[in-house]
Amino acid sequence: MSELLQVADVVAREKGIERDEVLAAMEQAIQKAARSKYGLEHDIRAHIDRRSGEIDLKRFREVVDEVEDETVQVPVAYAQRKNPSLKAGDFLTDQLPPIDFGRIAAQTAKQVIVQKVREAERKRQFEEYKDRVGEIVNGLVKRVDYGNVLVDLGRAEGILRRDELLPREHYKVNDRVRCYIYDVREETKGPQIFLSRTHPQFMAKLFSMEVPEIYDGIIEVKAVARDPGSRAKIAVLSRDSSIDPVGACVGMRGSRVQAVVGELQGEKIDIIPWSPEPATFIVNALAPAEVSKVVLDDDNRRIEVVVPDEQLSLAIGRRGQNVRLASMLTGWDIDILTEAEESERRTEEFNSRSQLFMDALDVDDVIAHLLVTEGFTDVEEVAFVPLDELTDIQGFSPEIAEELQQRAQQYLANLEAEAIAHYTALGVAPEIAEIEDLSAVMVAKLGDAGIMTMDDLGDLASDELMEMLGADALTPDQANAVIMAARASWFEDAPQDEPADAAEADADAVAQR
Repeated sequence: MSELLQVADVVAREKGIERDEVLAAMEQAIQKAARSKYGLEHDIRAHIDRRSGEIDLKRFREVVDEVEDETVQVPVAYAQRKNPSLKAGDFLTDQLPPIDFGRIAAQTAKQVIVQKVREAERKRQFEEYKDRVGEIVNGLVKRVDYGNVLVDLGRAEGILRRDELLPREHYKVNDRVRCYIYDVREETKGPQIFLSRTHPQFMAKLFSMEVPEIYDGIIEVKAVARDPGSRAKIAVLSRDSSIDPVGACVGMRGSRVQAVVGELQGEKIDIIPWSPEPATFIVNALAPAEVSKVVLDDDNRRIEVVVPDEQLSLAIGRRGQNVRLASMLTGWDIDILTEAEESERRTEEFNSRSQLFMDALDVDDVIAHLLVTEGFTDVEEVAFVPLDELTDIQGFSPEIAEELQQRAQQYLANLEAEAIAHYTALGVAPEIAEIEDLSAVMVAKLGDAGIMTMDDLGDLASDELMEMLGADALTPDQANAVIMAARASWFEDAPQDEPADAAEADADAVAQR
């Protein structure tokens, strides 16, 4: 084997790349050196025999009918004198003698080889690590720059940025470090492997390494929430009813969880049983606090949690840490109330609703209290509920139920008449009142807020509209539908023969609004 092939083998082994890639880099280097000698305008190609290591150097000229560049082209007649089988589009090749590398040519060849080998090495690193996102790797600290740690992973280098380190964690050169690969990007300066010790999945992977049941898939980590270096919550589910997921993760005398805690610099970890029922899961997530009652709002993924007065500080945690982690873990917004606060609020709601029925329906407090107790919250429900739901209330005869419904309907009719008179006096455009999801009362509120025309309404954002009408008046989808209905006039059909540039100008005007 020639010396050239031996060098290629050594470089391929050291850099962890294919031998052919090294030889291809050498071929390019020889081509560049040959062009420097014979002229850069020539099409010179080199080939290294993969068995013998012999260098074959040739000049290529294209066979053409009409020559434009004599350096890289030859006429058909001349080419056929050399080789009768050649025709236009083929190449005429001339064997060149092996070149004697001078100092400059050798330096140029070396630079080409180094560059091509570096590119091949970078490509190999990216191909190797792009599929390893989500893995834990061990490495040695190679350098520390302004808190950012460069980690030697053996066959590549990763960057552990300062904000991905645990608080109060400092590394020195040659320290061993265990990290989680959360991203690999191919950039101009080479593949960038981003590492983390604060990522939630770093903890999940550590548990997978310490708990065989997680590694085997018997126990699944469903969610992780971390306040890195301080506290964390991890939700686990067992696929085998005979195995306690929390106990398996804790281990004998806490050995398994302590191994993870040790790696995370003493981060306290709450291990929580996962449940498909949101209320149960959230109650578990708020541990160690005890919960008395929960009220779910599925549409907004919000939950009210009632706790005993003495449990409030435990449920909230230091600087809100416990409830914040529970919210991150479950994906729900959590509002915490004490039993006293909840009782006080319930009393206020009961009294305010009772007063509403007393004023609107002209009834005494006994009837109003009965309506609230049965779950009626506003006059619309009384006005339009099936009559038998009112007669089912103890003490309500059919006559009383019918009278209450008539009074409720009359009250709503009076409200609507007052609202119509009000927005008409304000000068609100009648087209606004025709929009499907807007009631007369809502139109009057818009008039009070200065919304007089369809253009005024169309200029609003959905959150502005909802704020004007009150939090519960419209859903976000309804608010968007109202605004789009107001904007419909902006997109009315233009004349079919309108020039394209005029139509574009109209579209620009709409966008500027």
